[in-house]
Amino acid sequence: MVYYRSQVAGIAQKLCADWHLALYDVEEKMSAKGRIITVYLTKIGGVTVDDCAFFSRALSNELDELDIIPERYFLEVSSPGLERPLKLKNHFVSAINEKVAVQWIEGDEKHSAMGTLIEVNNDTITLDDRGKVVKINFKDISRAKTVFLNKDRSDKKK
Repeated sequence: MVYYRSQVAGIAQKLCADWHLALYDVEEKMSAKGRIITVYLTKIGGVTVDDCAFFSRALSNELDELDIIPERYFLEVSSPGLERPLKLKNHFVSAINEKVAVQWIEGDEKHSAMGTLIEVNNDTITLDDRGKVVKINFKDISRAKTVFLNKDRSDKKK
């Protein structure tokens, strides 16, 4: 099966520059209804529904004009959300000073931590987990995401 993720990402990256958006990620998967390509966008201040709609139309027109995907596909454009997955190094960099949850494997041991991401280096990330500094190698990370803590809601429970 042929995948078009990298071609779509290249086109989306160029369009993002015109729209003052940043490409966060592109996912491509097959489902019973056909190929689904999901493009995730970010921008300072947050991505709006209108941003997604306008970008979706522009990207769809560009993909149709270039005709790089010969079969039927579905295009989805979205924000990665408040609790967004962290896959690439630039995802981690964009999450510095945010709460994150990380799972990793060292040798045969599985570990997890949740804390504030305080540093991202070439090979490691550093979390502050309630005063305990945790350094994790990128190569050991199996899953990571930002965590949204609604402070208003927790204050009301007190």
